[in-house]
Amino acid sequence: MLTQDRPQVRYVTAGAGDDGQRIDNFLLKQLPGVPKSHVYQLVRSGQVRVNGGRVKAERKLASGDEVRIPPVRAADKAQIARPPDAVLNVLRAAIVHEDEHYLAIAKPAGLAAHAGSGVPYGVIEAVRAWNKYEFIELVHRLDRDTSGVLLLAKSRPALLRGQKALKNSEAEKRYFALLLGKWRGEDRDVDAALVKRSLPGDRRVQVDEEDGKPSKSRFSPQSRYRDATLCEVQIFTGRTHQIRVHALALGHPVAGDTKYGEREDNKPLRELGLKRMFLHSHFLKFNAEGEFGKLIVNAPLPDELRAVLDKLPRADKARR
Repeated sequence: MLTQDRPQVRYVTAGAGDDGQRIDNFLLKQLPGVPKSHVYQLVRSGQVRVNGGRVKAERKLASGDEVRIPPVRAADKAQIARPPDAVLNVLRAAIVHEDEHYLAIAKPAGLAAHAGSGVPYGVIEAVRAWNKYEFIELVHRLDRDTSGVLLLAKSRPALLRGQKALKNSEAEKRYFALLLGKWRGEDRDVDAALVKRSLPGDRRVQVDEEDGKPSKSRFSPQSRYRDATLCEVQIFTGRTHQIRVHALALGHPVAGDTKYGEREDNKPLRELGLKRMFLHSHFLKFNAEGEFGKLIVNAPLPDELRAVLDKLPRADKARR
């Protein structure tokens, strides 16, 4: 449903919380319900102006900039999905760290980090619906089916500090992943470039040393079972589906992964109660920098994953 009121040109002054934000991201917040493709078309056509001049989508705002926002018919606010109260309460209970700069949530599996195509809301929309924070943004993302530490920033400087640390491999991120098959030896590094491929009705990530982006993961076995291995995985880059594709490249896909794994291989684990992908972000660390102190966040392995491990037959130690 669309609003019937005729939209008008708006002039919005960027505040201190907008300092350093890209104009495209600023517009997406100012125009809820407007498709991203239309927002970018408005910028490309010159209808969006900053201080009277045309800009590109990557232009960063400074506090005090005047932004011209053209007339746009947005979806009626009443029709924009509000996360259910049950979701808001689940996320309140999932807070694992909060300080003046950051909020960290142990994201449940099955909940997206943000809204998108076919996804009416995610963690960021739910947290904003608390109406508690003047500024709140995702520092990074997790796959919808991955659980664990998801960090949100409570100021633009905190956001930029976190994004910089992740981009420059200055942060430490560790996951627990149950991998199918018997693991031979100890730690194994995977240094394989990854690229996104769009297939009919599907989008996947593949190893491609020629066209892919550099990607590195370290797999360290923690517990060995008869037909699976629990590994801690440290990622040195943050590519889409990185752990899942690197695990597949090792010949040990992540348990419960319906995109990169084989359904038949996962059947024994489904019979033991595994109803999701066994991938959990359990540790995040930022070193101290400037006004920001050292940040360490932990998220325990969820009960539903621990229950699966308790049922798995252990490997014969003599045959390791």
